[in-house]
Parts: sequence; structure tokens; C-alpha cells
Amino acid sequence: MAEKTPGFLPIETNWFDRLFIGVMLWVALSLFWFRVMEPLGLSIWISNAIALIVGIILIRKG
Repeated sequence: MAEKTPGFLPIETNWFDRLFIGVMLWVALSLFWFRVMEPLGLSIWISNAIALIVGIILIRKG
């Protein structure tokens, strides 16, 4: 059975739930970046770095 750990998310999650939320946040951030930020000249790699950092924090402490 998966271990449930308390964190800053308002729902009870395990590591896979937090991974799934992190992937969904990465997709949403990428779509936002393509539409708004990339036409301004900012590379998608910046978005990927932000999504990676947020995903790691989310999985570890979420």
C-alpha cells in the first residue's frame, strides 16, 4: 500500500499523485509559455527548468 504523507497540498496524496500533478503543471506552464512568453523572445528551456524545480519541490514536500 502506498504511503500517505502530509504536505502543503490541501488533499491527501502519495508520491504518484504528486508526480501526476507535477506533470500536469508542466504541461500547463508549457502551453502558457508557448502562447505568451516565447513570442517575447524567452526560450522554452526556461519554462522547463521552472517546471522541473517546481516538480521536485512538489514531489518531495507536497
